[in-house]
Amino acid sequence: MKRLAFIVMLCAAPVPALAHKVIASVFPSGSAIEGEIGFSNGDMAVDQEIIVTGPDGAELGRARTDGDGFFVYTPTVPVAHTFRANLGAGHVAEATMPAEEVAAILGKSAPVPATAPAAEQQAPASAAPLSAETRAMIAEAVRDEIRPLRREIAAYREHNSLQTILGGIGYILGLFGLGFYLAARRKLAG
Repeated sequence: MKRLAFIVMLCAAPVPALAHKVIASVFPSGSAIEGEIGFSNGDMAVDQEIIVTGPDGAELGRARTDGDGFFVYTPTVPVAHTFRANLGAGHVAEATMPAEEVAAILGKSAPVPATAPAAEQQAPASAAPLSAETRAMIAEAVRDEIRPLRREIAAYREHNSLQTILGGIGYILGLFGLGFYLAARRKLAG
């Protein structure tokens, strides 16, 4: 009877889920919002519909991921945008871009905090003004170079740390210790 109770207790014990995490990120990309959705194991969400909502939960629009898990959405109102995609099997990707960043994309000035000193509120003077075409070319080049770095950083965050590995080893050693204890107890009793 004790064995049955012990087995039931072991089966009812919580164990860590062996699932992978969802990676979702959004960032400004010129006059649009660009983002990516995928899993921590490197699989990207291909051809997934993304629903864009505002802070009140009203739908602002929709987007779709490409073959690399990237999507582009052009905002129309300077409010916080939440991007949500149902990837199935309980996986939901969600990322939010704050209203200040959306306002900057739309070319509207972001509110300056009232506590900022007057010197911080003034725009810095530039040495030589750049044309709009030059700025667009520079922005596109930087976005193309940063895209793989964002993916690598997101994947790096999801790798197992030393603490996780040592915890797993401790769990295994604990189970072996419990097994040896029960075997020794059985040997002494019988």
